[in-house]
Amino acid sequence: MNGSYLNDEFFSRLETLSLELRADLAGFFGGKHLVRTYGQTVEFADYREYALGDDIRRIDWNLYSRFEKFFLKLFTDERQMHTQIFIDCSASMGKDNPEKAGYAVAVAAALGYLSVHNMDKVSYHMIRGKKADNPYGTIVGKRSFFSAISDLEKIEFDGEADIEAAVVGCQDTGNNDGLTVIVSDFFTETDWRRAIDYLSYKKRQVLLVQIMTPEERDPSYTGRVNLIDSEAEDISDPKNMKINIDLSSQLAYEEAVRDFVGELNSFCNSRGAMFASISTDQPVERVLFKELLKVGVIA
Repeated sequence: MNGSYLNDEFFSRLETLSLELRADLAGFFGGKHLVRTYGQTVEFADYREYALGDDIRRIDWNLYSRFEKFFLKLFTDERQMHTQIFIDCSASMGKDNPEKAGYAVAVAAALGYLSVHNMDKVSYHMIRGKKADNPYGTIVGKRSFFSAISDLEKIEFDGEADIEAAVVGCQDTGNNDGLTVIVSDFFTETDWRRAIDYLSYKKRQVLLVQIMTPEERDPSYTGRVNLIDSEAEDISDPKNMKINIDLSSQLAYEEAVRDFVGELNSFCNSRGAMFASISTDQPVERVLFKELLKVGVIA
């Protein structure tokens, strides 16, 4: 795949960032994310009165000598999260546009790197048809991550992607234990809303990253043209069409794109999910340091 962004310089620029996840996630022991529950770290958080059954080793005897009441020391809890990244591998994501494909992989790789850099687990799921393949398993640590990333750049984008079926049918989604990211242009006839509803039901933190090219946002075609759908099976597919593009049709298209992006954003807001719509003419660093900072998924 051409249009690769992945190199040592790219990852080194990510060192100052970290994933900003909700404090109400449960996660696994041994990570770096502070959660609302109390745990076993060395950082003091609060006191509470002793109750029958509590661990007497946590009693603060200095307070007992002052108040003649038993109080427990409470400490902060840090957890390891699971970042699950779905990549739309349909033809519209890069079959005829290596730059768009490389951009999608770069965003997915950056979010994965931030996960392992902060001691979290990460998994990549390639959406093809109704299934999401996970060729690398659960990745823990930078050594395993870079081994997977070297192969991630070889993804082939072709056919269609059913985001709903792939996400709902995933076997290792987990429950209340981290972040799910869907990287796609969302040019699909399937119901992507049900995927978000399912992830919300599973109490996952959700981020949708929509990737579009400048031409997809504001095409410059005029006159009579043949529009060929990249996911069409053959030239006779009804998705392909011959149309005459004039100023009114251009304005109608621009309005349709605004409505489409607005619908994605509105639905995500209604479900407590995060949404970022980005164009491939923006530098990847701008997306990471500005757009994703703006939605609150990194800090």
